Amino acid sequence: MLRRKPTRLELKIDDTEEFESVKKELEARKRQREEAESGGGVGGASVISVDIIGGGASASGSSSTATVRAELINERIGYKPHPKPATLPTLFGSLQF
Repeated sequence: MLRRKPTRLELKIDDTEEFESVKKELEARKRQREEAESGGGVGGASVISVDIIGGGASASGSSSTATVRAELINERIGYKPHPKPATLPTLFGSLQF
């Protein structure tokens, strides 16, 4: 077995600044989520939460939060679903009689 020298990792100022900015974004999202859950629709109006990473607005709710989360995951991994059109040839194929 070959023995190597230990790898040297350097911590740069840019790395710490990026860490702090990501940490602040996560704390802001957590705070908004807690406020949306605790404030939940005062006066019948729907509460709108702003997603920091995605930049879009979405209405808070049980089904919409699941779709928003799925959209964030799809965006993060680069998956772009394209729904198939619901026409007869796509459903049954090209049947000829």
